[in-house]
Amino acid sequence: MSAKFSLINEDRGARLGQIITPRGVIDTPAFMPVGTAATVKALTVEQINQTNSQIILCNTYHLHLRPGIERIQRVGGLHNFMNFQKPILTDSGGFQVMSLSKNTKITEDGAIFNSHVDGKKIFISPEISIDIQKKLNSDIIMVFDECPKYSKEKRMIKDSMNLSTRWAIRSKKEFGINSNKMLFGIVQGGIFNDLRLESLNKLKEIEFDGYALGGLAVGEPQVEMFNTVEAISSLMDKNKPRYLMGSGTPGDLLGAIKRGIDMFDCVLPTRSGRNGLAFTWEGKINLRNAKYQNDDTPLDKNIHCPASNLYSKNYLNHLINCNEILASTLITWHNVAFFQDLMKKIRNAIKNSKFIEFHNQHFKRLNA
Repeated sequence: MSAKFSLINEDRGARLGQIITPRGVIDTPAFMPVGTAATVKALTVEQINQTNSQIILCNTYHLHLRPGIERIQRVGGLHNFMNFQKPILTDSGGFQVMSLSKNTKITEDGAIFNSHVDGKKIFISPEISIDIQKKLNSDIIMVFDECPKYSKEKRMIKDSMNLSTRWAIRSKKEFGINSNKMLFGIVQGGIFNDLRLESLNKLKEIEFDGYALGGLAVGEPQVEMFNTVEAISSLMDKNKPRYLMGSGTPGDLLGAIKRGIDMFDCVLPTRSGRNGLAFTWEGKINLRNAKYQNDDTPLDKNIHCPASNLYSKNYLNHLINCNEILASTLITWHNVAFFQDLMKKIRNAIKNSKFIEFHNQHFKRLNA
């Protein structure tokens, strides 16, 4: 079976679709929990599956450092290594060009990293990144790009965008032809719409299976992110998936879906869970707060997840304030389940052409 995207319905800007892969179907709009080092922190694969997550994201750079690609390739790739048999998307390492910039040198050939683990120099080029991702046997592979920090220096953003375009050409060549996998191009250009359009048009000439918006959710105000998404998403290929990288909050998801985005990833539900912050239909709640000592209700009795409906806020408050490991597991499990519940309800609203009403009903509360 070849990997492909099918657009099912459009509700003004919002889109309902499916990414069909040999490892399973991904209903879109889709949220991908982040499993950077072949683990979604604090959760077992069985718990991830229970949340109805249909795809996760893993990271090329971190897996290249630890445990090393040979150990993963030896067992046939990430799916067997971590016992997750659904689709996996791998980030290329381009984000680490920004996030680890103090330890990174950029050249035309690629990026030279000083390992954050042991300080050793590591070189990743577009060719090396794609080769690693192929050995990881991921289902959706990302081109290697330079993800610049939020900046209003247009010349710098343009130079970075042009480098990413040249790297995209090399990534496509290294990827070759494989109908079972998808290769996504990454549109750069910061908050400058003319640069975004220039980047997109060049990527369209190269031809990719999907297109991502990179270089957002990196410190810009939400309104600027939405303006950029709105300006560019409708110009992206209608019949290919659109992915907003590294975003976001429930409000980010609602706003970006309204503007035509199909795929998301973010560490927020897992990182927040480890810090006692839960996402609910009433908004965020900090379970460390003393008031929850007197609240014996579950986080959400209507979400089909044991962490959501079997444990009281009183108990979760006790766990988090005692630094019990179980707190991280239960709150993270609930958060991922909540994000997937949100996406399911969004898909249902688009299917019934009621997304705008759904957006208007929930955006303000979930975006607080």
